[in-house]
Amino acid sequence: MTGLKIGAATLNQTPLDWKGNFSRITAAISQAKTEGIRLLCLPELAITGYGSEDLFLSYWYPKKALEQLRKLLPHTKDITVAVGLPFRIQEKVYNTVAILENGQLKGFVAKQFLAIDGVHYEFRWFTPWIAHEQIEVDFFGEQIPFGDLTFHLEDVHYGFEICEDAWRGPVRPGYRLQERKVDLIFNPSASHFAMGKTLQRKELIESSSSIFDCYYCYVNLLGNEAGRMIFDGETMLAKSGKLLHRNQLLSYQDVQLQSFYLEDKVQSVAPVLEKEQEFVQAASLGLFDYLRKSRSRGFVLSLSGGADSSTIAILVAEMVRRGLGELGLEEFCRKTGLDASTISGDPEKALVGRLLTTAYQGTKNSSEDTLQSAKKLAESLGAVFHHWTIDEEVNSYTSKIEKALGRKLTWEQDDITLQNIQARARSPIIWMLANIQNALLLSTSNRSEGDVGYATMDGDTSGSISPIAAVDKYFILQWLRWAEANLDRPGLRYVNSLQPTAELRPLERTQTDEKDLMPYEVIVEIEKLAIRDQRSPLDIYLILQEELQLEASVLKGYIKKFFQLWSRNQWKRERLAPSFHLDQFNVDPKTWYRFPILSGGFAEELQILEQSE
Repeated sequence: MTGLKIGAATLNQTPLDWKGNFSRITAAISQAKTEGIRLLCLPELAITGYGSEDLFLSYWYPKKALEQLRKLLPHTKDITVAVGLPFRIQEKVYNTVAILENGQLKGFVAKQFLAIDGVHYEFRWFTPWIAHEQIEVDFFGEQIPFGDLTFHLEDVHYGFEICEDAWRGPVRPGYRLQERKVDLIFNPSASHFAMGKTLQRKELIESSSSIFDCYYCYVNLLGNEAGRMIFDGETMLAKSGKLLHRNQLLSYQDVQLQSFYLEDKVQSVAPVLEKEQEFVQAASLGLFDYLRKSRSRGFVLSLSGGADSSTIAILVAEMVRRGLGELGLEEFCRKTGLDASTISGDPEKALVGRLLTTAYQGTKNSSEDTLQSAKKLAESLGAVFHHWTIDEEVNSYTSKIEKALGRKLTWEQDDITLQNIQARARSPIIWMLANIQNALLLSTSNRSEGDVGYATMDGDTSGSISPIAAVDKYFILQWLRWAEANLDRPGLRYVNSLQPTAELRPLERTQTDEKDLMPYEVIVEIEKLAIRDQRSPLDIYLILQEELQLEASVLKGYIKKFFQLWSRNQWKRERLAPSFHLDQFNVDPKTWYRFPILSGGFAEELQILEQSE
């Protein structure tokens, strides 16, 4: 083989942004030509964006994608480019990669295996292609090869596995490509980010290059494309089991091009980040893209001084810090719709002040500790901080109901009602602030609360977007301590000194979250088995009794409580604000786990649990 220079370009695309998507593709091609790249691979469905959802089912959408492809042809003079797009043949739509070379379309490779688990619903839109099958299709009057194809450039024979194709073990296309003696396999992907997932990919790419004894090149989409899934923009190159290249993930750049020669030496391998760092980078990039793509003017946050809202405040501040570091002041402001000339002093704090407005909404049940925690954190970040009380609104609602019922409400008789009205009374005024500022209201519920419904509908679940709804509370509490030290956020010292509490009961009742529910570390273990692994209550008990140092009756009680609360609160999860997918799983029925709103609530399964030894 020659020392052919190849490239892989990650792109931050957006569904229906035809002009923007096209310009990012042509920018990648232009840069590749400048760097002397002969063969460039772009990600899966790069022309349309992966998150186009049911647009793929229409007739006009794939047709327009083909028109975009035709417009790309003149840009491929003196270079070969592989780019992803949908292709409709009569009633079926295929997920394909088109190969363009020196202004000509050489063929389409169709994806053979579709992702159907977790956040993926590809069978709703696409039809899998059959191995070995090849046909010809019409491309504006020209007959073009389509299907299970390979290609040659100079003395390099190359083929494709498209994302999910590579994860199908002994039936994956790579084995057939090996039989055809390819030198290079590209894997253009739209693989969603999840903490720790890059290690799985690294192992897959290394093992693939070893099994097939070839170069294996992986390239992923980048950014928060369509609202929920975040793509990390990972590119890797491996040969004979050895990783030769890996880029740093989660860039703020619209286009990130990696180039390398086909030679057996390590060229550049970025380190794999720890889980805490991955979380902050993915969530902050997700917020940045959501902000600019929704054309909003900033964020509004009800800052309680507790763990959840403080986490989100830090993520916004890190969005600014990372964006400035990678883009610079001028480009960051251009992308967020701000005027860089008006930014003075410390640019990071000044920008946080422009983009993040917070408010502490206290009641007579709120403590001075949480007020100071919220205030000091906001000041340390540079965020705008407001403070008001909502007792007047709560009393107004309460007195009206008391008059209607003809009795006083009491904590002994009306505990949940009196808690919920405080949470709900906060919502209208913080929404007003968000509306006035044309900003996104950030919802503060986490995954553990989503599991058990420990969140007030139209209260702390209110918001335009829910950045941490896919992350468990146990991780959040650990992450905040990590962030105080590793992100240099001294304002978190006050937050980390507090016991998590909703502060909705009178202070003398010493309310804490774990007292209301169960220890967060127990919730995490139960939810992994119940939701991620879909185990029964009895299975979970038999597994956890070996792992947790708890009395049998206590563990059974926790498991029973989890399943009962899970079942009765599905309706809340159906109304979650759009949330980022950040972990191995989440509980948003629109992205990961569907569950009936009405059910028998595991009654028989929990009875079997109680009767077990």
